[in-house]
Amino acid sequence: MNKSRYVPKLDNMHKVCELNYARLLSLLPDCDTESLEYQFQVNQTLKYQLKILESSRYTSSVEMSQQHFAGQGSDGPDFMRPIVVVRLYHDAQMAEVISSQHIAALKPSYEYPNSKMYQRNEKEMVNMFLGEWLQFCLKHSEQLQVTDLSS
Repeated sequence: MNKSRYVPKLDNMHKVCELNYARLLSLLPDCDTESLEYQFQVNQTLKYQLKILESSRYTSSVEMSQQHFAGQGSDGPDFMRPIVVVRLYHDAQMAEVISSQHIAALKPSYEYPNSKMYQRNEKEMVNMFLGEWLQFCLKHSEQLQVTDLSS
């Protein structure tokens, strides 16, 4: 078993974060407005929510979650309801997952095996998952509904 420490490839991570930033801006044209929530239902079993948690001049934080699975009880098991918190860095034009499935802070790498069974490159994998998720959402963005939470 190779015990060498995993070293993230920054070039790959930057590319993923830059693409995710562009994809998020396509879905959230008003990402600087904290009182907005975006929802869209892809079909009868799939509903997504994008909620702006905070916004400042240089950064914004967005929560993206899968909200509903009809016919599986209330919302189904936790692993079927992905949730991520993404920080958008407007000056660098990058978006990075800062929290996933209630993991408060993702480390750049993990020793493996570990007690939580995180992958050595968990942070990279979660950011790649976000990219795939955003691509899927962009394909179905015609169902996007905007809700102003301030009223």
